[in-house]
Amino acid sequence: MKAYDGMYIDGAWRPAAGPDVIEVVNPADEQVIATVPAGTAEDVDAAVRAARAALPAWAATPPAERAARLTALRDQLVARRDEIAEMVTSELGAPLKLSQTVHAGVPIAVAGSYAELAATYAFEEKAGNSTILHEPVGVVGAITPWNYPLHQIVAKVAPALAAGCTVVVKPAEDTPLVARLFAEAVHEAGIPAGVFNLVTGLGPVAGQALAEHPGVDLVSFTGSTAVGRRIGAIATGMVKKVALELGGKSANVILPSADLARAVNVGVANVMSNSGQTCSAWTRMLVHRDQYDEAVELAATAAEKYGDRIGPLVNAAQQQRVRGYIEKGVAEGARLVAGGPDSPREKGYFVSPTVFADVTPGMTIAQEEIFGPVLSILRYDDEDEALRIANGTVYGLAGAVWAGDEAEAVAFARRMETGQVDINGGRFNPIAPFGGYKQSGVGRELGLHGLTEYLQTKSLQF
Repeated sequence: MKAYDGMYIDGAWRPAAGPDVIEVVNPADEQVIATVPAGTAEDVDAAVRAARAALPAWAATPPAERAARLTALRDQLVARRDEIAEMVTSELGAPLKLSQTVHAGVPIAVAGSYAELAATYAFEEKAGNSTILHEPVGVVGAITPWNYPLHQIVAKVAPALAAGCTVVVKPAEDTPLVARLFAEAVHEAGIPAGVFNLVTGLGPVAGQALAEHPGVDLVSFTGSTAVGRRIGAIATGMVKKVALELGGKSANVILPSADLARAVNVGVANVMSNSGQTCSAWTRMLVHRDQYDEAVELAATAAEKYGDRIGPLVNAAQQQRVRGYIEKGVAEGARLVAGGPDSPREKGYFVSPTVFADVTPGMTIAQEEIFGPVLSILRYDDEDEALRIANGTVYGLAGAVWAGDEAEAVAFARRMETGQVDINGGRFNPIAPFGGYKQSGVGRELGLHGLTEYLQTKSLQF
């Protein structure tokens, strides 16, 4: 076990204000692998003050130089790719291959995209007799989750730095180690002291202190809708800008003309990826009544292949939460066709890949975010009913549509109340805006739309 010390504040590792620490547990074997400082409001205050002091110079730095620092940061992440993957696997439990391709690979792509955008974005533009300036919003407080620990940091920090903002990050307490590795990369990339700061700690202590600090101009949070509401209330009460990327209960709509086998297999893979710990996962599969039985059989067979291929859930509480949802699904009348609530292993926070059939729209497992490897399959009679089911939750983060004709799928997708829809298995795009409708959040991340979240507008009239 390694005992990490200090917070990264004002360009250096500084002792924490208090003596308390957080234990980091490997969820695959339940062993404590490290400790990190449990930050206090005093640590947060020091980090925000450093960010505030660094803001004028960084905001005045030419965009081309900010782009160069982001390119250097991207290069540092590339050099640390294997170390990043191993770190995520140890603290999150993700299989190493997933950690290499997704947990390490996607942040590299995102960092590179913002290096390019910082160099090309028009921070000034003309409109009639006015010059419009796009200026940094100020100091950003970024509170990030554990499920994609490095990606969620980069998706906030890279656009903020590109915009000319300075940042304080409070990473999730379950996965703080890769955040420390990222701070080292920032340092080696030559990003000036105070522009990026890192405080590890618990959400109700360090996270709340960051959200309510008067020196923070924008709070960017990714996590549960319940916590997002609290952070939103704090931020709006102080008239701060807020960006919230919250929960989801995304629908995978398979229209009758689709390639059923491909749609089902890709849909199951989507749900099982990262052990189901993905806010945008297609956890509701909607299938026409005439194809329903075949789809259920295909999904059950596909899910069983993931038994030894997915990692554990992040902690014991999450394991119990997911098992509780599975038990509730059975109690409410859904039919288990794969998996179940029993843990498949004696050690580690594992849950079996689980598939429910005969799920109706009002069931708990069809309405609430489970955040585990659990798929619900629902039947519909026509497209209008499919649309009502797809739109029939409080969430609207992502989704998918499959059809033999792309135009048919697009027509359906246009009517879905959700922020992102994949058509016939469309690939992930790191510059496409990501964010939700309804209670899935406020604002967008990634690409140009992610950059503009960190800008404010001034007009000069001549």
